Amino acid sequence: MQEILSLIEEKNHEYAQLPLFKFLEDKTINPKQRLSFAPCIAHFIMSFGDLNKYVFREKQAVTKLEYMINEHTYEDDHHWPWFITDLEKLGFNSQISFTQMLRFLWSEHSKVSRQLSYQLSAYTLHAEPIIKIAAIEAIEATGNVLFSRTSQVASELTEITGHKYTYFGDFHLHLESGHAMGTEGAEDLLTIIELTDSQRHQAYEIVNNVFIIFTEWTHELLAYAQKQNLELDAYEEKIRDSSVACI
Repeated sequence: MQEILSLIEEKNHEYAQLPLFKFLEDKTINPKQRLSFAPCIAHFIMSFGDLNKYVFREKQAVTKLEYMINEHTYEDDHHWPWFITDLEKLGFNSQISFTQMLRFLWSEHSKVSRQLSYQLSAYTLHAEPIIKIAAIEAIEATGNVLFSRTSQVASELTEITGHKYTYFGDFHLHLESGHAMGTEGAEDLLTIIELTDSQRHQAYEIVNNVFIIFTEWTHELLAYAQKQNLELDAYEEKIRDSSVACI
């Protein structure tokens, strides 16, 4: 299993260089604008609790690996309320109808966010525990990259608004070690597990696929954020022009 953990580390280093994360690190952009992709991730974030409860979790845990998986899922299945709270603090709880919200969530703007949930489910639902752990480790690694950046943006925003941001801020980051199996001795156990040739092939494939779909996701989020920022800039320019015309 050590070779799989090394692969995840290698892939995650490449992942951290993607344009979305450069965007989040760009302090010349207003911090709220850097988090303007938040509505776009709603489908996946809300689905992630279900993935932990109904896909990752082993219904009848027997082995050490199955208990490790379940302990992780009990930690990760209840983060979505923090996301909702942050959406409200960020001003995204606008007055739109229920049907308008459904149209947005299932629009082209967030198609990869939906596919992310579906594909992760397909990869893991019937996978054996060690393969499921490989997928979860890869997912957690990507989460650590994202939240290490958003926590910095949230800190900047807190200085402006006075609000604390639980999901995008330090609180959530401190729970995201970058490893799925955070229990004592778990990482040591994983490193000494010897995979069969079949397991090794499956694990390599699933880790690569996880990083591929998450990479596509970051491109969707960046495109959405940039679109929102262009629209905001155009609106502000229109307001400025109107003000000048009135003088």
